[in-house]
Amino acid sequence: MPLLFVRNDITKMKCDAIVNAVDNDMKPDGGADAAIHKAAGPQLFEECMRLGGCATGMAKITKGFGLPAKHVIHTAGPRWQGGHAGEADALSSCYRESLKLAKENGCQSIAFPLISSGRFGYPKEQALKTAEEAIRAFLSEHEMTVYIVFYDKESFAIGKSLKYDIKEYIEECRVRAGYEKRRRVKKPRFPIAGAAKPADAVFGSLEAEMPVMADKSLIDELDTIDESFSQMLLRKITEKGMSDPECYQRANIDRKLFSKIRNDVNYRPKKTTVIAFAVALELSLDETKEMLMKAGFALSHSNKFDIIIEYFISRGRYDLFEINEALFEFDQVLLGA
Repeated sequence: MPLLFVRNDITKMKCDAIVNAVDNDMKPDGGADAAIHKAAGPQLFEECMRLGGCATGMAKITKGFGLPAKHVIHTAGPRWQGGHAGEADALSSCYRESLKLAKENGCQSIAFPLISSGRFGYPKEQALKTAEEAIRAFLSEHEMTVYIVFYDKESFAIGKSLKYDIKEYIEECRVRAGYEKRRRVKKPRFPIAGAAKPADAVFGSLEAEMPVMADKSLIDELDTIDESFSQMLLRKITEKGMSDPECYQRANIDRKLFSKIRNDVNYRPKKTTVIAFAVALELSLDETKEMLMKAGFALSHSNKFDIIIEYFISRGRYDLFEINEALFEFDQVLLGA
């Protein structure tokens, strides 16, 4: 755990393994494949030539040589032929076999390109969905940090209709936020020049405003403070009938981080962590706002990240990876670890 999107050059990823999408003969043929060989040095090519090629959907492993990564896992992705020639099964196999090799070789982190979505012509949106499904299935049973690496904006794509809907919603919310801000401009309480201001109007009625503290110590008052974020999270997990692993896996949260939250009633999470759990638990918008408040946060219509989160939760769309795709598209921080 977890699955993360990254915009980077895969040859610069500092993780246990990077994945190289190759032809069946494993000879570098331009693009990221050639870049990986160039960064690793000639020893990588020599080792690849000793492996006897790679069948479509399979994977083979070599050392990383001059790369920051310890290993390179080479997998031969399918060429797009319209979607009716077993491409999806072959592409899914690329991810499964690569992850299997990484696990067998003690890797705790691995970085994938979006396999077959370049010169092999696989539609990017479909390639991403297949990648996510295969990786999520693996992560439901194994502990590993998995990255999908995009070199630039053009390497990534979400559905055009979703992108348009989110843009429209962001604009609507920002217009509404501006209107509400103008409405909140305060008018003078005493418009008549020279008018006396009653003491109660300035200070309020002390008798009405002061809380009754009779026979209550400070400790007693502190004991009445509402539940913390950690307490609310654990309560919601129980109410939803979830196990702890089911919840933190759906939230794209590392097991170690969840353990910290469980064992510290006063744990102060990041905002993205709170929202990740709200999505995993499929909380309503009001419940999400309540959980955020427990951790000292709120949602605002002047913040693009907050608006995108509200867009999905208000529509009951709780697929965290779909939300992360949208956040990534709009250059926002992702949910989860």
